[in-house]
Amino acid sequence: MRKLLGGTGSFLQTPYGIIILMTAIWHAVTWWMDIPVSYPVGLLIFALDIGIAFLLLDRLIYFFAQFVLPIQSPKDRSEIYKRVRDFSSGNRGPAIFIKNGRVIEHEGEREKMGPGVILLDTASAAVLRTDIEFKETIGPGVKFTRVYNINGKGFNEYVADSVDLRTQWQFIGPRAGDNSVPQTSSKKQSSFLQRTAGKTRDGIEVSPTLSIKFRLKRPTENVPTESGVTSQYGYNEQAVRKAITHEVVQLGTSENKTSRLEWEKFPEHLVVNIWREYIRKFKLEDLFSSQGASGLQTIEEMINKRVTKEFLEGLDDTGAKTKEWLPSLEYKQLQDRGLEIIEVRIHDVFFDQAAEDQLCGQWNAEWLKSAKKDEALLNEQEALLKTTARNEAVKRISRIITKKFENPIAPTPDIYTLLQDFVQPLKEAILTDSQASREMDVELKKLNDIWKWLLVNKFISDNKQGRDNP
Repeated sequence: MRKLLGGTGSFLQTPYGIIILMTAIWHAVTWWMDIPVSYPVGLLIFALDIGIAFLLLDRLIYFFAQFVLPIQSPKDRSEIYKRVRDFSSGNRGPAIFIKNGRVIEHEGEREKMGPGVILLDTASAAVLRTDIEFKETIGPGVKFTRVYNINGKGFNEYVADSVDLRTQWQFIGPRAGDNSVPQTSSKKQSSFLQRTAGKTRDGIEVSPTLSIKFRLKRPTENVPTESGVTSQYGYNEQAVRKAITHEVVQLGTSENKTSRLEWEKFPEHLVVNIWREYIRKFKLEDLFSSQGASGLQTIEEMINKRVTKEFLEGLDDTGAKTKEWLPSLEYKQLQDRGLEIIEVRIHDVFFDQAAEDQLCGQWNAEWLKSAKKDEALLNEQEALLKTTARNEAVKRISRIITKKFENPIAPTPDIYTLLQDFVQPLKEAILTDSQASREMDVELKKLNDIWKWLLVNKFISDNKQGRDNP
């Protein structure tokens, strides 16, 4: 009864319900007041009111419906008018919003049968399907879904899957400082790190943190979608369709179960497999070698080449390049899925505690040996530099004090004058080129003392010579 009364109340609030209610009240009043009424005229007026109300309501719905969604074409106006018109009756299809590749909807929205509408933001795209086949690929904007009639049976159009057009980042494996990494036993830790675990050539299990930057393949030219929307992230219809429809089935590890591998998980699947392939070619100590490129750097380089280039140079079982160019199967698989990996990086590396202790001990021994070797080399270089600097200083002083005697004009009269000619340019060079310091002051003082001694002795010599030759 409550449902019946509620439905009746809802109907009476509509324009048709108001007209019927007012007509009934008017005839009740005229009958109660015994006012003569022409029923044919009343019936004509009632029909005219219903017709005007229907026409006015229909045109108002058509006018206001075009402001519900960002539509532009007359065809879209007609489509949204039909869906708004059928909304009040409950006979409508699903109304869905896709934001950043994620479907946002009310509970049970997809189960609604009939023509619906999908609104996608500029970072989203999707593929539509029925129960029997895939249909259109849709990009940012508004899309009106349909109902297909095949052999007398209706098939509703709905979202098969949606994608995010933005560049994606994935981090796989444990991270340094993560409290979720168990430290109690190597067995538990190995189980936790199994997601990226791979064994080296000497049988040690290594688990790195891998970061993957990827996205859907973007078009060469960014063009508007059917709704007239141009996405800044680049909408490539073929790439979106490949990513969703080219399904990869992954075998499970228990009971041979299979599971569908979503498009955003596919790069992770490829990169981890490549990592495990290359880690088998190196020993643990080779991963951290300080001579040239380390094993980790080589593996990182090869992973990036495998996912970004059609051909690359192969590695042998010891990690050395074979100079043989091979096709990249992973690059082809990414192309077939409409994906592209931009960059792969190897960050923190975890391995068994016993192996870590052994490696640290080996590093300490090698570091001490290397430090002593470097110390001896530095001491040898220091001695060589001192000898070279001393020789250069002697050569420079020799050039300075003998410069005056390169082209002698007359013989030097005595030994004191000759010594003065040696000391004078040396004093001038020290005063001109050397900065003020305590050591230079001491040397200048010594030269001044020598200079004074020469002057005194020259004076004595000249006087003695004058007495001997009056």
